[in-house]
Amino acid sequence: MNQDKIGNFIKSIRLENNLTQKELADKLGVTYQAVSKWENGKNVPDIGIMKQISEEFNVNIDEILNGEKQIKENKTKWYIALIPILFVILGIVIVSIMNKPNDFEFKTISSKCSDFKITGSAAYNKDKTSIYISNIEFCGKEDTNSYKKIECTLYEKEKDTKTKISSCETKNNSTLEEFLKDTNIQVDNYAFACKNLTSTSLFLEIDATTKDNKTITYTIPIKLNDNCK
Repeated sequence: MNQDKIGNFIKSIRLENNLTQKELADKLGVTYQAVSKWENGKNVPDIGIMKQISEEFNVNIDEILNGEKQIKENKTKWYIALIPILFVILGIVIVSIMNKPNDFEFKTISSKCSDFKITGSAAYNKDKTSIYISNIEFCGKEDTNSYKKIECTLYEKEKDTKTKISSCETKNNSTLEEFLKDTNIQVDNYAFACKNLTSTSLFLEIDATTKDNKTITYTIPIKLNDNCK
């Protein structure tokens, strides 16, 4: 996922509709600072916001995630003798499209750990599943320490196998709150189908290293709310 391309795509939609950042923010129920961060490639919208953008501006989720509109081929010259055949083919294509579930379903993601609040979504259709963690908030005992290094990793654990599937950007000389404020995770084309997510253990591991090289590890189990269809 290219955050710069997504930001430029959102900016182009805004300009095409003659909206200021504040007007777009008001339409989506977010702050104009959030819109500014999207357009500058510093963050991406929550998957729920992407769905709003999709419905409001008549673009699909794939176009937002890819940062570009899908190119539709436009053929202008046809031989008259082929017109009946083309109508038959067109009818088959239309029926196929109408019967194909091309929209995404969404399930929310949250944490099982009382010390951390996680907001995210799983977006899926029959072809692929993607995971988005847009917000991680530490709500445990106050921690004002400035850590030498903080990093986090998203893992999946099935039986006795632990596999890394994504990681956050490492931050040096930062408090835990500062680190989490700008942390988000996107996993496209997740290997497991959505229906298997509930039987696969996902967890986020945060390693905070103090200035005397002691590492504090937080393990945050993640749950998918409701089963996939």
